Order: sequence, then C-alpha cells, then structure tokens
Amino acid sequence: MELLKIKGLSKSFNIYSLGKYIEVSKDINITLNKGEFIGITGKSGSGKSTILKCIYRTYLPKKGDIIYFSEKFGKINLSEAKEREIIYLRKNEIGYVSQFLNVMPRTTAREVVQNALLEMGYKLEYAKVETEKMLEHFELDKELWDSYPNNFSGGEKLRLNIARAMVKKPRLLLLDEPTASLDNSSKLKVRELIENLKREGTTMIGIFHDLEFMEGLCDKVYNMEKGNFV
Repeated sequence: MELLKIKGLSKSFNIYSLGKYIEVSKDINITLNKGEFIGITGKSGSGKSTILKCIYRTYLPKKGDIIYFSEKFGKINLSEAKEREIIYLRKNEIGYVSQFLNVMPRTTAREVVQNALLEMGYKLEYAKVETEKMLEHFELDKELWDSYPNNFSGGEKLRLNIARAMVKKPRLLLLDEPTASLDNSSKLKVRELIENLKREGTTMIGIFHDLEFMEGLCDKVYNMEKGNFV
C-alpha cells in the first residue's frame, strides 16, 4: 500500500549575490510503501536533504508532485497543501530529524520531548511516562532532564532531537543524517528505535553517510549525484 509517491520533483535556487541559478534536485521519482524504509546516499551537496525538506515543506518544489496518503486528509499533494494542513501533518503524522536542535528558549530537555506528545493531544501522565522512557533509552543523564539544551554537547542535542521525533511514532519519519555526530553506542540506540518503529509500521526515508549503519536496515537504497539518482 502506497504511503508516499514523488513524481518529477525538481528544486532550484537563485543565488542573487553571485548571479547564479543552481538546480539542486532534478526529476526525482520515489514510491514508498507503508512500513518501508528507503535510504539515500551521496556526497555532501548532492541534493539529498533537499528532497526531505520538500516533503516536509520547508522548501517549495519548483515542479513535481509529492502525493501523501494522510490518515486525516486522505490523498494530499504536499507541494500544494495549505499551511494549516502542513502544520497539522507535522504535529501528528510526519516527523523530521535533522542534525540540529531548534527549541524554544527556556524549555528543558524533558519538556522538549513531553511537549511533542502533548501537542498531539495525549494526556500529561502518558506524556510524562513516555518521555522518561525515551530519555532513558538514549542514556541522557537524568541530571540533564530538567536543564536547558543550549548547555548540551552536540551529541546530547542530537539524541534529544531524535527522542523528540521518535516519541511521537509518526506515520512517516524523515531522517536527515540522524547519526552524524553520535558515538557507536548512541548509534546502536538509534538503530534499535528505528527497527522498533519499522516493526510497528512507521514508514521512513533516511539520509546517511554511514553505509555500515544502513546495512540490513533499508528496503531500498538510492545513490544521489549532482541532483539525480544514479
């Protein structure tokens, strides 16, 4: 059963200060079935992250369709969806993990994860229990749970970012280099959660440079070069 179908996706940028026009992704086609995990590899700057950002609607594609089969809206083209629809999908159906943690000031690590569940409508008691399970899984020191993430190391911030996205168990999860600055022990924790989510039916697209991490995890792997799959 299809969950996501990308047809003829292209994205370009005008860099006015340099007088340049750059085509980042060209004629991308992907079919993703429910419960599948697709991996995308390629050199930095090849256009991998652009695909995820178009799905999440951080970027608007230049052309092409991104058809998503939503639990609430049914068949919806993310390239043309209204902002209120995108906001709902981000809160309830589509998760995104980047290498960078962006949170509201004076929000503790515990609140970062807990709020992700509260905004979905879960009760506080459930959110508290699931948050603690997730923070323990990623071995984030309990003394840090009620601290502000701007004091964390890069690896701690990344673990918290992954915890925030994965605690929601989204229908579609986009992973943009989720293991970039993690040690081997933390990578195994991420892999374990990805395997659990996959068993539970979460559909995923992940960008990785760590080919060893991808081994046995992805159902399909695409290699990207200069904006195209090769």
